[in-house]
Amino acid sequence: MPAYRLLIMANLTPLETLIAQFRSSLQQERFVKTSFGNYQGDELELKNIYVRLILVKRVPKLSFTYRFRSRDVVKNFEVEAGIEHASQYLRGGFHLANLFTTANDFSWTVDKNGKEKLSVKAASVTERQSLSHDKEKQRLIKAEGDKAYLRDLRITDATSQVYKNAQDKFKQINHYIELLRASIREVGETNLRSVVDMGSGKGYLTFALYDYLYNVLGLKEVAVTGVEYREDLVALCNRIAVKSGFPSLKFQQGAIIDYEAPDVDMLVALHACDTATDDAIYKGVEGGAKLIVVAPCCHKQIRRQLEVAEVGSEMLPITRFGIFLERQAEMLTDALRALILEYYGYKTKVLEFVSDAHTPKNVLIVATKIGSISPDRQQQIRFQIQQTKAYFGIERHHLEKLFDL
Repeated sequence: MPAYRLLIMANLTPLETLIAQFRSSLQQERFVKTSFGNYQGDELELKNIYVRLILVKRVPKLSFTYRFRSRDVVKNFEVEAGIEHASQYLRGGFHLANLFTTANDFSWTVDKNGKEKLSVKAASVTERQSLSHDKEKQRLIKAEGDKAYLRDLRITDATSQVYKNAQDKFKQINHYIELLRASIREVGETNLRSVVDMGSGKGYLTFALYDYLYNVLGLKEVAVTGVEYREDLVALCNRIAVKSGFPSLKFQQGAIIDYEAPDVDMLVALHACDTATDDAIYKGVEGGAKLIVVAPCCHKQIRRQLEVAEVGSEMLPITRFGIFLERQAEMLTDALRALILEYYGYKTKVLEFVSDAHTPKNVLIVATKIGSISPDRQQQIRFQIQQTKAYFGIERHHLEKLFDL
């Protein structure tokens, strides 16, 4: 640190000097971060405070993270108010503080006799950190570039900026692709040549999946088909696909159960209502899909059976409440789906799929084909299915009907 700066502050105490350097580093845009430790004050379980500079709606703020023994608490302050807040804490129980700037590192300590000391060293960090409130995520589907489908679906504007009211949808798209990435790798990217999205709707996730497969992974031979019952949405999505220059993305009108899907490599069905999810699973298994991904929506078929079943008394605290009954129907329906998929040679896992603002969080059932299983294992699975149905008073799952199990 230049000597003249120390001379100017020679009449200040070590703590006053530290606070002055804190304020100066912020004014001169040299501040990196600061932290307080060795707390001996009155706040129960408080251990440390960490302070960094962030931008909130383009306004600089000092973000304080208070580390307690069992939790962290974060609060943001206007810069000047944050400096005063830090000053009060340093005078109120902390005996250690480290201030990092791009010019110097400062370390302030108080010994057991109450004597203060301030030491100065060369800067350990010479570049300021990002002021982004949230760390920039490396999204698999980016808004930048010539993404006509994002513009036409009203996700981004003409300058490739995500609309404020589309932020949740954009996050959902990337969350979906991130979840699929590991499973796609598992089955082998080059093994995916035919992909079908059952119940594709307006195509948000269908377009994103094609973009990821075709442009990010470079699978130029992949063909993606969206199946949707509503003709207007099919026509809209086909127009956007042509405009986007997606040569192997097509949308077809029809019901899921009527679609013929021979030799499909990957089948997706997101929010297909009630037994339409079972129709999609059935089509995927029959078509020999290597990867089946479904996010079920509505579970009316099993719920209706639960409502009339004489469930044991130990279940009454759950089934007597409508909201618990609904959740029980969801878990039961999807658990049986997973078992039936395993019966047909799939390895299954269930993940949480964060949907958009209009649909609550769902589960995502991911099934990867591992080949045929032994008759003994199939018998075990059938026994588990029968036991589960008997316990809850379920007569038949729709997927059993489709497979004639």
